[in-house]
Amino acid sequence: MNRPATRRDPGAPDPAAALGRGARLDEHGRLDPLASVGGWRGIVEASLPTFVFMVGYVLTQQVWPSGVAAAGVAVLMGVVRLAQRQSPAQVLAGLVVVVLSVAVALTTGQARDYYLWGFITNAGYGLAFLVSILAGWPVVGLILGLVRGEGTAWRADPCRRRAYAAATWVMVAVFALRLGVQVPLYLADAATALGVARLVMGLPLYALGLWLAWSVSAPSPGSPEEEPGPAGAAAVDPASSR
Repeated sequence: MNRPATRRDPGAPDPAAALGRGARLDEHGRLDPLASVGGWRGIVEASLPTFVFMVGYVLTQQVWPSGVAAAGVAVLMGVVRLAQRQSPAQVLAGLVVVVLSVAVALTTGQARDYYLWGFITNAGYGLAFLVSILAGWPVVGLILGLVRGEGTAWRADPCRRRAYAAATWVMVAVFALRLGVQVPLYLADAATALGVARLVMGLPLYALGLWLAWSVSAPSPGSPEEEPGPAGAAAVDPASSR
């Protein structure tokens, strides 16, 4: 019998925080991609500052008002979260990413530099995931192993190791695809196209990658690892979804 997923604060620190907003299961013990990225509210909150910056720049061709508007939206969403007694750590994590992006753009005066911090985080996460595969401790296995109740026992099974390595490669591909599409747009100074790519390749692409990683690493039917463990959800860093 599947255990219900327990909800954990998606902003809480976690050693494997790069996997996403959290691997959340439905009542049948299957991954719920939408819930894993914070639901529709999570998608809106992660995308809105970038959308505001992009639209602001299209309308004004000015970095300062666009950046201030984006930061203002992020602060407002943070205040709403705090008023609803959400975790301050969760609020701060999302706000810091937006503020850093705005600060870089305002410092250089280039609209495209609003997206520069995203390149750094995607490259960092992609490299960390790649190293984890080469080291024999694939990050996806560490997190989904907790969700499924396997812990790290899967490392004793060559088939499970290969499955979690493949799942981690899926997430590496997500980060690499973002860089492969967005860096050329950055170099071409196509700020508006870059903003659209960032929105499309943010949480929607991340949710798809997380679902594929879950599917690729699914245990064989009837195996002891088939049922989710008490973890039920894994906390992550919001920056990885950008």
